[in-house]
Amino acid sequence: MTSPDSTATITMFGADWCRDCIRTKKQLDELGVAYDYVDLVAEPAAADVAREISGRTNIPVVVYPDSTHHVEPSNADVESKLRELALI
Repeated sequence: MTSPDSTATITMFGADWCRDCIRTKKQLDELGVAYDYVDLVAEPAAADVAREISGRTNIPVVVYPDSTHHVEPSNADVESKLRELALI
């Protein structure tokens, strides 16, 4: 379980019932990438923030330090972006 960390460069909006969220969270954990996890079950108002970022209601929404984002990314999408940003 990752708690909010001021050094994190990535924010992930997700929910524990979401299979794609669980997969993406596991991937970030396994890669050792720092990120802030926003639990939309615990913080339902944050869903509006995620929707404003992505323009969609799908999750997870992963926001990167360069202000780009992915919605429901594949593991390959996430890994490619992390490499592009030299985070892995």
